[in-house]
Amino acid sequence: MIKAYSMAIQWYPGHMYKAQKAIAEVLPQVDLLIEVLDARIPSSSENPAIAKLRRDKPCIKVLSKADLADPKVTAEWQAYLEQDRGVKSFTTTTDEPSKIKQLIPLCRKMFPAKDASLKTINTMIVGIPNVGKSTLINILADRLIAKTGNEPAVTKSQQRINLGSGIVLFDTPGILWPKIENPNGSYRLAVTGAIKNTAMEFDDVGFYAAEYLIRAYPELLKARYQLDSVPDTELAFLEAAALRRGALTAGGRINLHKICEVLINELRAGTLGRISLETPAMIERENVVVAEEKAKKEEDMKARKRRFKEGSRRSDD
Repeated sequence: MIKAYSMAIQWYPGHMYKAQKAIAEVLPQVDLLIEVLDARIPSSSENPAIAKLRRDKPCIKVLSKADLADPKVTAEWQAYLEQDRGVKSFTTTTDEPSKIKQLIPLCRKMFPAKDASLKTINTMIVGIPNVGKSTLINILADRLIAKTGNEPAVTKSQQRINLGSGIVLFDTPGILWPKIENPNGSYRLAVTGAIKNTAMEFDDVGFYAAEYLIRAYPELLKARYQLDSVPDTELAFLEAAALRRGALTAGGRINLHKICEVLINELRAGTLGRISLETPAMIERENVVVAEEKAKKEEDMKARKRRFKEGSRRSDD
């Protein structure tokens, strides 16, 4: 498991709370959910609130930006996600509009027992900010409907879009959630750009990314930064990369902030290569640790309450 760094992120503006409430209100009218996930971080980009709201409704999990992710790991994620009943996975990239169009017949195939020629299928598209949801909507609708941008939280209101072929799509703003129990998820969201740059520390996120990439993709780092070998520690790697890229201060010292910014931007753009930041096996292990830590905190809270009650009774005596 990746070592913990300290990072505080403020990412839950008021419109996201309203969006989550709006989703819950509209969901009874919805037949099918389309949840857009970042193929590089399918678990970390999955809003846990959506799973609770969805219950047993059919769902298509769209793994966007698949051209940036490790194809082997993406295949593992597709198999893993489709273990859930009523879930189909679908990979997309922004430069394959014809493939994205295949989502419409796939929506139909999710309801094989119904008269597809008559049935209007109400779908809802959900996803975190900056995951590629708006681009997908514009391609499906054949016109500019949703505003796109590289900054998260561009879409801020709910829309109802007729895609034709009996498919009606409810669009929703990208929403994050108030608390992420797995600290690794926070960093992965920051690395991929789901969180605004102004809400994070590039140095913290850069060190996190470097530590993971050294273990998971050393050859990509070696090639990109023209290194004879990849150092064992994130600090040593960042220093070596900074020298190669000229990320230095006016006095010739290593500029760690600059090289962290370079590393994150190159990872996001795909210039480092096709990289996945988590695997199903990693998430399973991390979930066990998170559950254990949560149980320990709950037990500690109960113990404090017992001590408080015992102290109150003694003071009354």
